[in-house]
Amino acid sequence: MDAVRPELIALDVDGTLLDTGSPATPRVRAVVRSAVAAGAHVVVTTGRTLLATRVVLEELGVAEGHALCSNGAVHVDIATWRPHVTHTFDPVPSVAVLRSLFPDMVLSVEKVGIGTWATGYYPGSFRLGEFRFVEDSDLGLEPTTRLNGWWPGGSLTEMVAVLGEVRLPGAGWVHGEYEPWLVASKQGVSKGWALERLRAQLGIPHAATLAVGDGYNDIEMLSWAAHSVAMGNAVEPVKAIADEIAPDVTADGVAEVLERWF
Repeated sequence: MDAVRPELIALDVDGTLLDTGSPATPRVRAVVRSAVAAGAHVVVTTGRTLLATRVVLEELGVAEGHALCSNGAVHVDIATWRPHVTHTFDPVPSVAVLRSLFPDMVLSVEKVGIGTWATGYYPGSFRLGEFRFVEDSDLGLEPTTRLNGWWPGGSLTEMVAVLGEVRLPGAGWVHGEYEPWLVASKQGVSKGWALERLRAQLGIPHAATLAVGDGYNDIEMLSWAAHSVAMGNAVEPVKAIADEIAPDVTADGVAEVLERWF
């Protein structure tokens, strides 16, 4: 990969571009801007909502291009912050399944570019835009790009054990790295799926694609890329599929990778 300068660079946010709760470092911001100035398509590809992604791009100083939010369910033009396309599903059947398995689970749905409707508070949530408390029945008033679940009554290990091989109707799901979180999206939608659609749209050779990530929701993205990089702080399944492992996010690992070319 050192001989091929990447033209499409997919970067996760939390645990990759920045340590969650902290801003991106000056070194990371500088190399991202250098890549953009050199003509590369730097595509922030994240599980965050559109509103939470916008904060990151503004901090990085990137004002044009594409971003993939909500694990690929929202493709947005960052010059206008209007979605090019959204991939939605009916959350009602999934809400019923999750509620039967986890009676005390806090459930929420994304209102793209507006905010979040939730059945309760959950830790680490981005209080951006409208935040409305609702009943389970309100969650399904319209299709959504993502259904989140946080289980205050158990651990991640316990949640995964309860879910087992459970299939959510019309949706796929991925769990968090350390806390009892899950995010459901339309069946088949993932970061890797969305990136392939964008790559074809932009006409970029697959050989010129690079992806960097650290979490379970990055597995499809790293599997898609011609060259994949796991952060040093990545979960083990991500490290296992990556072509290389960069230093931790706290050591600016993503910058060390990009500085080879930019």
